[in-house]
Amino acid sequence: MSRAVANDTNAGRVHILGLPIDVVTMERCLSRITEFIHSGQPHLIITADASGLVQAQTDQDLKELYLTADLITPDSVGVLWAAKRSGQELPERVSGVDIVDQVCKKSVETGWRIYFAGAAPGIADEAAEKMRERHPGCNIVGTRHGYFPADKDLEVAKEIAQTKPDVLFVAMGIPRQEKFIRATQAIIGSKVALGVGGSFDVFSGRVKRAPITFQKMKLEWLWRLLQNPKKISKVMLLPRFVALVLKEKK
Repeated sequence: MSRAVANDTNAGRVHILGLPIDVVTMERCLSRITEFIHSGQPHLIITADASGLVQAQTDQDLKELYLTADLITPDSVGVLWAAKRSGQELPERVSGVDIVDQVCKKSVETGWRIYFAGAAPGIADEAAEKMRERHPGCNIVGTRHGYFPADKDLEVAKEIAQTKPDVLFVAMGIPRQEKFIRATQAIIGSKVALGVGGSFDVFSGRVKRAPITFQKMKLEWLWRLLQNPKKISKVMLLPRFVALVLKEKK
C-alpha cells in the first residue's frame, strides 16, 4: 500500500476509539479511487462501521489494518455520531454498498476491471448480473463465492489474479474480508481492494436494502436484523461501541 498517497487526505482525518477515519464525501472517495488506480500501486480501503471499530479494539491484526489503510470511510450512523460527539464532523456516510454501485457505474466510462469475491455460492454471480442490468456496460470481469477456508486464500488469489482486476470487492464480513485482502493483494495485484460486507446480498436481490423511512430514521441496522436474525451478534456490538465512545470522553 502506498503510504505517500494514503497520507494525502486533504480534508484530514478524525479519530474514534484510537482509529483513523477519513473526512470524505462519496465524491471525494471516488476521486481517491481514481488516483489509486492511476498510480498502479495496490491500495486498501476500509469501510468503517461501529462493529469493525469495536472488533479492532481486541484484534491486533485488524487494528493494524486500520492504522495502515490508504482510505477509511465512515460506513455507519454510529461512526458519524461518535465523531460529532467528540467535536469532529464527518460530512456524510460513505458505505460499502454505495461505493460498489458508484464504482460499477464509473467503470462504464473508465473501463475499470472489477471483480466480485465473496458471499454464498451463486450470490456474487447474481449481484454481478443485476449490476450489469443497472449499469449497462459496467466492466465486471469475474466473480467467486467466499465459502472457502483461509488456508485456500493463496490458491483463490491466483485464480482471481488471472482476471487482472483494477478493483477488488470482497464480501466476507469483518474481519475476514480485510485479512483476506492483506494476505493476497500482492498476488492479485488490484490497485484498489475493499471489504463490502453484505453488499452482494443486497445487489443480488436476496436481501432488500432498508426502505427510505428506515434510512431517514437511522434504523438500517434494525432493518438488517429483521431481514436476517443471524446478524444479532453484529448488532450486539452496537451497545459496546456506544459504551466505549462514552467512556473515551470521560
